[in-house]
Parts: sequence; C-alpha cells; structure tokens
Amino acid sequence: MTRALPALLALLLPLAAAAQPRDWVIDPVHTRVIFRVQHLGLSDAIGTFAAPEGRLRFDPDDWASATLEVSLALDTLDLGEADWNRRMLRRDFLHVEEQPRARFVSRRIEPLDADRFRVEGELELRGGTHPATLDVRYNGQRRHPLTLRRTAGFSATLTLSRSALGLRAWPNLIGDAVRVEIEVEAKRARRKDDDAVDE
Repeated sequence: MTRALPALLALLLPLAAAAQPRDWVIDPVHTRVIFRVQHLGLSDAIGTFAAPEGRLRFDPDDWASATLEVSLALDTLDLGEADWNRRMLRRDFLHVEEQPRARFVSRRIEPLDADRFRVEGELELRGGTHPATLDVRYNGQRRHPLTLRRTAGFSATLTLSRSALGLRAWPNLIGDAVRVEIEVEAKRARRKDDDAVDE
C-alpha cells in the first residue's frame, strides 16, 4: 500500500495541473468586429467596430467550463464615411446616447470538436438584452515573438436580426440579417506563479 501511493500521486498530479482554466485579456489592437448587411439588394454594406475590451477564461481541454465577457464602444463604428457613421449612431439605429457600449456575456458553451464550439449568451444593445449565439474556432496559442506573452487566437461568426434588436429603420433599403465576423487575439493574464518571461 505504501509503495502504491507515490505511483498513484504521480498519475493524478499531472492531471490536476492540466485542468486549470486561465484568464486571458482581449488585445484591442488585434481584435476586430466586421459586419455585413444587404443594401438595396445590390451589395453588402460592410462596417467594422474596433478596440473591444474583455476577458476570457478557458482550458483548451474543457471548453464547456469557459467563460467570456466583452464590451465594445459603438462610436468606433466605421462604414467608410464620416456622415454615414454619425447617421448610424443616432436614435433610430444604434442610439449611442442611450447605451454607448454593446456587451456580450456567455451563458453556455457547447464543444463541437477539439477546436470548435458554440457560445450561447446575451447581447446588451440599445437598452435591451437579446439572445445571441457565436460559432467559434480556436486557432491555437503561442508565445508572441515580440512581447514574449502567451497569446491565443479565435475566429467567430454569428448572424443577427436587426429588427429583433430594435434596429427597424429603412426596411426597404437595408436587409434584416446582419452577418458578423470577429477576429480575436487575447493575451494570457498575469499570475504570480507564471514564469518570468511570460510576464
């Protein structure tokens, strides 16, 4: 019995160490939200939002336990023309005077395979809270060659109904389905027991 105990601990301790979710901070420079919506049935209008802020917590071996919270300043909207940007920020569209930031919080994560999962959550926009589901691909992680910080990458998509979000103006000019594509890089958050180079 005494001899078996060290062998048992040798098996269990690596498993316990591996199953530790870590905190990651979204890198606003290398994270961008892109959206497409049909215009006049002739083309897709394309816009972007920049510099989101947020945190992730995940263990690549246990996506079901992961969490995500992110917010986005709506006045970073860029549709390619300043007057058009301002028009979309008014009351009948994004209404930034009422709620200047959009916020997404995950509620459930469903792993699909080793690097793909579905994130169900709530989107706060225009003073309301709406269900939203992200399809996410984990692109892996590596130590950044310049900062030496551990960095993870993700690509995500979702489709929203703008009328369901309260964006009902100009239905004959602008389509209802909004296709959203998100590219994310996140830096591993500092922790006291990390190795110095990753700090």
